[in-house]
Amino acid sequence: MGKITYYIKKKIGREVHSFSVEGANLFDAVLTSRNLSFNNVEKCGKCGHDDLDLGAHAAKGKFKYVTIKCKQCKAYLNFGQQQENPDIFYLRTRQEGDRKVLDWQDASTPMDEN
Repeated sequence: MGKITYYIKKKIGREVHSFSVEGANLFDAVLTSRNLSFNNVEKCGKCGHDDLDLGAHAAKGKFKYVTIKCKQCKAYLNFGQQQENPDIFYLRTRQEGDRKVLDWQDASTPMDEN
């Protein structure tokens, strides 16, 4: 059997982003898809707007960031990158009482400090 391609859709605001992962077999393809270990993000955690942009940038020539940015209020949400496996990205959260919530940052917070 050849490679298997597995397609994953993630909704960020109004847009649906399609990702494809490959594996030597079904197990490998599904396991690799876990690198996209984040849920859909329907709206901004600061203003509630749904016009969001998925982006990426590098800071200081060595730090790589993937972010979701609100086009309305400019707040942003960073993805974390796992140290053990840098291919795994997750949405950053913070503890709020007894639950975890997405860690949206105000536009005035420098991106390279989070």
